[in-house]
Amino acid sequence: MLDSEETAVKMHYICQTYVMKQKGQQMALHVDKVFEYKSAAEAEERAEREARREGCVGADAYMLSEDPTSGEVSEPTFLARHGTVPEVEGD
Repeated sequence: MLDSEETAVKMHYICQTYVMKQKGQQMALHVDKVFEYKSAAEAEERAEREARREGCVGADAYMLSEDPTSGEVSEPTFLARHGTVPEVEGD
């Protein structure tokens, strides 16, 4: 029998930042940094700060759930989106 902590869904709270880089003849959006936090509030606060940082064009804060038994990871649920960020289906 598995320990209940091993079978519980694990939540991941992520802040992901973006920069613009040259790609051929055009500028394109690229992931710059990825930070993981223990709470949604921490990820949201970091995204807000990072979006104001020089050189950063945008930042997302999102959460994912992971089922440790199957290894499946959910689609991201966005908590905050600042500046220039990739389009998401349904936006």
